[in-house]
Amino acid sequence: MDLHRLRDFGRTDPGVVRPSFSDVDMAAREWLRSRFADAGLEAAVDGVGNVFGRSPNPGPALVLGSHSDTQPRGGWLDGALGVVYALEVARALAEDPVTRHLAVDVVAWIDEEGTYTSCLGSRSFVGDLPDQVLAHTNDHGETATDAIARVGLTGVDRARLDPQRHVGYLEAHIEQGPYLEEAGERIGVVTSIVGIRSTRVDFVGEQNHAGTTPMNRRRDAGVAMFEFAVRLRERFSGIAGPTTVWTIGQAELQPGAASIIPGGATAHVQYRDPDDGRLEAMDVALAEVSASVAADTGVGVTAARERDPIPPCHMDPGFQEHLSAAAEARATGAWRRMPSAAGHDPMIVSHHLPCAMVFIPSIGGISHDFAEDSHEGDIALGCSVLADAAASILGG
Repeated sequence: MDLHRLRDFGRTDPGVVRPSFSDVDMAAREWLRSRFADAGLEAAVDGVGNVFGRSPNPGPALVLGSHSDTQPRGGWLDGALGVVYALEVARALAEDPVTRHLAVDVVAWIDEEGTYTSCLGSRSFVGDLPDQVLAHTNDHGETATDAIARVGLTGVDRARLDPQRHVGYLEAHIEQGPYLEEAGERIGVVTSIVGIRSTRVDFVGEQNHAGTTPMNRRRDAGVAMFEFAVRLRERFSGIAGPTTVWTIGQAELQPGAASIIPGGATAHVQYRDPDDGRLEAMDVALAEVSASVAADTGVGVTAARERDPIPPCHMDPGFQEHLSAAAEARATGAWRRMPSAAGHDPMIVSHHLPCAMVFIPSIGGISHDFAEDSHEGDIALGCSVLADAAASILGG
C-alpha cells in the first residue's frame, strides 16, 4: 500500500522524520513522482520541490493533494494521508469507464510544516512567493533559496495554478484532534480553517547574583515572563470562543543558569481562532497584559509579531455539499461539519480557488507526535468519500 510505503521514508517507529529538503524528503518526492507517473499522470518535481502530477485529460480539473513533509518528530499520516488519497482517487477515476474522462491533478506540497516557511509549496503554486519569503531560514540558518539550490531545483519550472483548467482544490487530512473519535463519528466535513497569529514577547530585566541580591532589589525577567503567562491565560479565557486556543510553546531564559537572576527572557505566543475579530481582541489583550506586567515588575516588556498573520478562511459551500452527500452515503449519521483548528494548505489556495477538506478521526486526538495514528477502516472510508465528492463535483 502506497501510504505505508511512504511511511518508510524517514521512518522512526512509530513516526516519521522527513523535514523539507532533507535527503529523505527528496527521496520520497522522487518516489512519489514515479508513482504519479505510473498512474498515468504527467509528473515532475517542480522548482520549489512540489511533486505535481497533471492528468492527461482536458479540464475542467480538480487539484487534489496535501503535503508530504513532516514535523521534526512527526506522525506518519499528517499530510501523507491526503497525498496518497489524491493519487488513489486519480487512479480509481481513471479505471472506471464512467469517470475515466474526468481530470484530477495530484500534488504533494512542500514545507507546509514550516521548516523554512509555512506553506512554501502552495504559496508558489498560487504565485505568492516573494523573495523575502524565500529568504526565511530553517533552524540551521539555511535559506529556502539555498535549500532549493542545494537539491538542484534552481531554475526548474514551478507548477502554477491554471485558471483556465483548475476549478477547485480538495484535501483530505487526519483531524489532529479528539472531536470525531469522542463522538463516535467517522468523517468531518471542514467548514473553515482558523486564523493563526504568533507573537514574540521579550522581557529585559537586570542580571545579578541569585544568592546575594535581595528580593526587593530584583528586576527578574523570568518572574516577569511567568507572571505574563498567568495573566495572559486569564485575559484570553475571558475572550475565548468554543474553538479558541493559545500556546506558549517556546520560552527561554537568559543566561539560563541556576545561580543567576535572568536578565532577559523570551516567550513565543501563538493563538488561533476562526473569527478575525476575536483574534484582534486577543492582540489588544496581549498588549495590555505586557504593559501591566512591565509596570508591576519594573522589567521592560516588548511584544512584536513573529510572522505575518494567517487570516481565517472558509471552505466553499458548494464543495461542502458534495462532501456532505458523500459522507452521508458512506457513513450515514456518523459524520459532522466542523472547523479545522490546525492550519493547512487550503488557507493559501482558498484565496485563489474554491477549496474543501475532509477529515478522518485521529486515535486519541494525537498528532504532531510519533504516536499519531488512525484506524485502517477510517483511512479506507475517507478515501472513498473524497473520491465520490471529486467525481460528483466534476460531473462524473
